[in-house]
Amino acid sequence: MNSIEIDGHHLTLDDVKAVARDHVRVTLHEKAKERIIKAEKMVEHYVSEQRVSYGITTGFGKFSDTLISKEDTSLLQRNLIMSHACGAGDIFEEEVVRAIMLLRLNSLALGHSGIRLSTFNTLMEMLNRDVYPVVYEKGSLGASGDLCPLAHLALVLIGEGEAFVEGQRVSGKEAMEKAHLTPVRLSAKEGLALINGTQVMCAVGTLTLYDALMLSKCADIALSLSMEALQGIKDAYDLRLHQVRPHQGQISTADNVLRLLEGSKNITRQGEMRVQDAYSLRCAPQVHGACKDAFAHIKDKMEIEINSVTDNPILFCDDDDAISGGNFHGESVALAFDYLGIALSELGSISERRIEKMVNPAISHGLPAFLTENGGLNSGFMIVQYSAAALVSENKVLAHPASVDSIPSSANQEDHVSMGTIAARKAKEILKNVRQVIAMEMMCACQAIDLRQPQTLGQGSRVAYDLVRQRVPYIKEDTIMYPYIHRINELIQDETITLQVEKMIKLKEV
Repeated sequence: MNSIEIDGHHLTLDDVKAVARDHVRVTLHEKAKERIIKAEKMVEHYVSEQRVSYGITTGFGKFSDTLISKEDTSLLQRNLIMSHACGAGDIFEEEVVRAIMLLRLNSLALGHSGIRLSTFNTLMEMLNRDVYPVVYEKGSLGASGDLCPLAHLALVLIGEGEAFVEGQRVSGKEAMEKAHLTPVRLSAKEGLALINGTQVMCAVGTLTLYDALMLSKCADIALSLSMEALQGIKDAYDLRLHQVRPHQGQISTADNVLRLLEGSKNITRQGEMRVQDAYSLRCAPQVHGACKDAFAHIKDKMEIEINSVTDNPILFCDDDDAISGGNFHGESVALAFDYLGIALSELGSISERRIEKMVNPAISHGLPAFLTENGGLNSGFMIVQYSAAALVSENKVLAHPASVDSIPSSANQEDHVSMGTIAARKAKEILKNVRQVIAMEMMCACQAIDLRQPQTLGQGSRVAYDLVRQRVPYIKEDTIMYPYIHRINELIQDETITLQVEKMIKLKEV
């Protein structure tokens, strides 16, 4: 993929990932250019007539009743950007900033925002020439959109603020000079068009969701390794069982695991060694499946949101009308991001229970305590489980929904807010923790498999086992564990395990 042509209507999760992480260039569809120019002319007409319209000829928020003269419209927009840049905390990673820029461009391409084509093109070239504004993570309430972080983005467009260019953090003015771009002198409506929207929460949430979908496949792979290690009972994955409760995620998980384990000599049938497995094995299709169904729902919501107009006011050129409403309110995706965090947390929770089952001699079906041959002198995998328990416990705190909170702002004009950006950031942090837990499960399962002196592994679990063993040896005596955990985490994060397994078996996300 050399470039992605945006038109406001057809952006996908994969497109966002391609631009954010793979540095694919962005171009603008010809029809979108026509729409942008049409809206630009409408704004010019409103200003020349001094027609009263929020954000075009008036102030903002509580100042919406204050009329602004024609001569001051440009200064109004510049003041808006400067005054709203009040970010706090750490700064977003490059990939998130790239995603923010892409999503803002895609929304503007719908032609309902009133930005000039020249301003749009400058922002697009900032993205294509690798100019990344310094955008702070904190400061958005998720209603009136992501005003504060988007203002930091817009600062660089007008030659202010800070940006990264050629790996250096420099002033916005210097960044634009290095990229051979001219800072924009904003016209009427443009400042508001740049900062009013849900693109920051959506950038964080979209990339987290992409990773969650990939992680759900890795969770199934880790589960298959644990089934091998614990001589799990295959019958609980019989597709007939899941087809009579036909949640798609549940069916997909059972099908994934059966295909991963095809050919295995380690798994058992009910009644051979025991009648039932613990829930962390027996109910894994139901739990993993519920998480996948959540991800599928969130994906539907996200692909609507990233192809929507979310600023204010919204221009309807054919009707010569500008309507001030609330499309910037992040509630639709705030709830979805809270759901994303909860579903991810559950994926990690059941993974940690399988780790405990492998290290605990009372429930591991014959494995040595803490997966070490010489327990007492060696602690083995005792603290691997301890660390996993800490991560899933932290997730329980992080999974508390942000969207149930609200706080009024702008002299109570903005009296209910979504906290959607906080919800997205929490989901991202939960995902990082879950990825570590699943890496720990894979490491424990491979150790347990070796201790069993296994028979033939399944066709998919064998691929995963071999990949882990290329990076992590069998642990005979106590050693420093964290580098090995981190190596497996990298295999998951860069999709190596998933891609290698999928050369043999195509895994279902849902």
